[in-house]
Amino acid sequence: MARIAGIDIPKNKRGVIALTYIFGIGRSKAREILSEAKVDESIKVQDWSDDEIGRIREVAGKLKIEGELRSEIQLNIKRLMDIGSYRGIRHRTGLPLRGQRTKNNSRTRKGKRKTVAGKKKAIK
Repeated sequence: MARIAGIDIPKNKRGVIALTYIFGIGRSKAREILSEAKVDESIKVQDWSDDEIGRIREVAGKLKIEGELRSEIQLNIKRLMDIGSYRGIRHRTGLPLRGQRTKNNSRTRKGKRKTVAGKKKAIK
């Protein structure tokens, strides 16, 4: 099993797909990494040589991935919250921040439903 950026990538998958298991690397970035490292993207990870793995590690090491990227994203969110921007306030309250409606959907951001009891009728 190849280990790149502290992540064990699956050995039975093609190189392009296996690299996407690393946070911050998608399909297009994986293709760029493999072409820069001069590794065929259709070869499975188990067929990579130690030299190829080393070249891939070297190319991926130049990118901002995994922990470094996660911490940068968290700092960006914290900055938005500190300056009190609209997006920061939405982050703080746990609501969607890209213009979605919240009356019916957005259960992922709002969490499980909190039922509010209806008003009882007054006795005459």
